[in-house]
Amino acid sequence: MDNLRAMREARYEKAARAAKAPTSTPGRPAVAPPAPQRSRETTAAPVVPVVEEQRCGHRAISGRTCTREHGHAAKNHRYS
Repeated sequence: MDNLRAMREARYEKAARAAKAPTSTPGRPAVAPPAPQRSRETTAAPVVPVVEEQRCGHRAISGRTCTREHGHAAKNHRYS
């Protein structure tokens, strides 16, 4: 048990020393590189028209609607 306690204390001291160490060099401040310039043409996302597929529309007793495509060949419905 004493060995375990000694290992734990050594690990704690190592972590404490690492926390006190400077994270950057004192002579130069850390500066992020400049972001690349983008033109307005590349920043605009292309507009894609959203086409809504027609759904079956069958209503269950619980009020849910079938989510399969209109005129599906399956005999059962998928409700959500």
